[in-house]
Amino acid sequence: MTSHWFVNLVYLVSAVFFIFGLKMLAHPKTAVRGNFLSALGMLLAIIITLLDRRIISFEVIIAGLIVGAGIGAFLALKVPMTGMPQMVGLLNGFGGGASLLVAGAALFEASYLSEVMTNQFLIATVASGIIGSVTFWGSMVAASKLQGWIEEKPILFKGHHIVNIILLTLALISGIWLILHPSITWFYWILVIFASILGVLLVTPIGGADMPVVICLLNSYSGLAAAATGFVLNNNVLIISGSLVGASGIILTNLMCKAMNRSLTNVLFGGFGAEVVTKTDDIYAGRVKSTAPEEVAILLNSAKRVVIVPGYGMAVAQAQHAVRDLTNQLESKGVEVEFGIHPVAGRMPGHMNVLLAEADISYDKLKEMDEINPTMVQTDVAIVLGANDVVNPVARTDPKSPIAGMPIIDVDKAKTVIVIKRSLSPGFAGIPNPLFAADNTLMLFGDGKKMIIEIISALKEM
Repeated sequence: MTSHWFVNLVYLVSAVFFIFGLKMLAHPKTAVRGNFLSALGMLLAIIITLLDRRIISFEVIIAGLIVGAGIGAFLALKVPMTGMPQMVGLLNGFGGGASLLVAGAALFEASYLSEVMTNQFLIATVASGIIGSVTFWGSMVAASKLQGWIEEKPILFKGHHIVNIILLTLALISGIWLILHPSITWFYWILVIFASILGVLLVTPIGGADMPVVICLLNSYSGLAAAATGFVLNNNVLIISGSLVGASGIILTNLMCKAMNRSLTNVLFGGFGAEVVTKTDDIYAGRVKSTAPEEVAILLNSAKRVVIVPGYGMAVAQAQHAVRDLTNQLESKGVEVEFGIHPVAGRMPGHMNVLLAEADISYDKLKEMDEINPTMVQTDVAIVLGANDVVNPVARTDPKSPIAGMPIIDVDKAKTVIVIKRSLSPGFAGIPNPLFAADNTLMLFGDGKKMIIEIISALKEM
């Protein structure tokens, strides 16, 4: 058994690694080192915990490590970068599921051994069970929506939110009953059932385009569940790490909401996108100008500055490598190329950054919305690849629009705008985009990857 002071010292070192690792994740240049530092902190915490507690035989632990590492390595190799939002959603869920199972196991062990259960132990167990269940099942629904197994559009029924309140109340009543009568341990599974149904119903009304916010929130929930489990086990490093994840998740959730000019309440309970407006005749009739890859190549060949604005369509088309090739081709001709990244473009925070980094596009070329917008008037050609509402000028001009006030990337201020899109279909807000019919816009209809490749071929012939 390792000395108590030494265990806490290693836990403190791990916590410091977590904090500095989290800080380093704030910038792309230090993100890899930050991730490594955080992982090292977790490794230290795991090793010292095993040496201190010896909770189970090391043979079983090693077997678990082999199985878990094998699954993790398989997923890391097989899951494409376009599948990362789903993967992140699943990992959030697994964190919540692990917390509720560990807390439940601790409860049943204490009951079996007839140990005295303190109020801290019982309250933390109830909190872990409720938050962990909501996190696990909510994450499963979010991942299923992103994967297309469940309809991405909001799924609502009459009295939906009232049912959620009833389920939360029943889960809390079951938890209170468990605290008052800890010997009746099966009440734990009752509250888990109520919380699990609540987790499903909390996420089904949320549209796929709001997944960046939901993933951040579920990540926060998983941290809170872990922190609660830390109180169950009296494990300091679990409390610290869970609190860090919970707090950072809430901060990121708030940033995502600001990027969409919407409140968290509106995201969670608004059913945004449930009623899709598809009437486009007044906006597009006779004003949409289509183009061809060869014409786009001519414009790019004479440009001095090009800004590419990626969206979820780029992820679906898996066009990031083709975009890299286009960037290299333009730069070889002396063209300045930058990328305008909207905070909620894609299906998870940093989705576009991850895809472009995977294609070895330099972080220095990726500009945040506030940095790229002032330069749009000096841009010769802006290429919108699969983005829609994040470049819709209606957000600035129509106070009655569903996206009114949402900060957008001002591509309409560029000299020429090329929109690469399969069709004129609306984005998650369900509204037309006047950008598509603007005087300085040309529409290149087709698969994003295929169109980019054809543009590259045309450029090479010049």
